[in-house]
Amino acid sequence: MADQYNTNEEKILRDSHTKEIDLINRDPKQINEDVVKVDFEDVIAEPDGTHSMDGVWKASYTTFTVSKYWCYRILSAVFGIPVALLWGFCFACISFCHIWAVMPCIKSYLIETQCLSRIYALCIHTFCDPLFEALGKIFSSVRVALRKEV
Repeated sequence: MADQYNTNEEKILRDSHTKEIDLINRDPKQINEDVVKVDFEDVIAEPDGTHSMDGVWKASYTTFTVSKYWCYRILSAVFGIPVALLWGFCFACISFCHIWAVMPCIKSYLIETQCLSRIYALCIHTFCDPLFEALGKIFSSVRVALRKEV
């Protein structure tokens, strides 16, 4: 029974690091929907009255599309894994700093400000409340009358 529990726990731990990825839809959250989706028509356009020869236009389209495709594939093959390693390291450092430095500092600050706010509230209630109550009683008998003279 204990072996089965350990095996299930080990499987859960292993599965969280070896998550199945979708090789078809590689942008499931569509974070690059409008940013880097660039086609030939988005970059090169000939207005009416200024057209190149049809063969040049077709060759330009093919050259642009194929060179963009292969350049991206070669760059991602050469630099993809090192850049992924760098970004993984960067986000790991950010997570580490947030978990071990930022949140404890914020929590400490909130604890300290809670203590200071109680002291501040005590001072206000002790000194300012009686003063303003007295001023309110003094000025409560003042009547203001507005007259419009023509």
